[in-house]
Amino acid sequence: MQSSISIDIQAPPRLVFELARDVERWPDLLPHYRDVRVLERHEDGSLTARMLAARPLVRRLGYGIPVAWRARVGSDADALSLSFRHLGGATNGMDVTWRIEPAGDGCRVTIEHVFAPRVPGWARLVDGLFVRPIAGRTLATFKGIAEAAQASVAASVDVAAPRPARSRRRSPAKESA
Repeated sequence: MQSSISIDIQAPPRLVFELARDVERWPDLLPHYRDVRVLERHEDGSLTARMLAARPLVRRLGYGIPVAWRARVGSDADALSLSFRHLGGATNGMDVTWRIEPAGDGCRVTIEHVFAPRVPGWARLVDGLFVRPIAGRTLATFKGIAEAAQASVAASVDVAAPRPARSRRRSPAKESA
């Protein structure tokens, strides 16, 4: 089964990539991520991590179902992409790819999940009950963070920019006197 979820973000693609690629900081940035523990750092720059998130159940009360998985995580700075290969457990073998592409005044982030478990129907169940709710919340939160950061940068640039000198116009009554 293959599924994807996307969001448009009004921030530069590189900014979004830099925020997303630092998976060790996800628990600090994403309220539904409880823990990311690095299990192994690989020579190619990828890492294997155990991730723990909460699938929202009763959002207003903060209740969620804990969901844990292990994945090998890699990133490609030139392509602005991330890859996750799930290792073991209920999502063993799932491949996840994040693509961050320029779009309009910002970017579009697409997360694609490819999952072919042996049990018929398992992929659809996992996608509907866990993957989409968690990925959707992850994208929405990164959108908020990136757009707030971009607005902050734009505001500081605007404040720091020199103001053009104001011309002092004389009123017509004073000119004729």
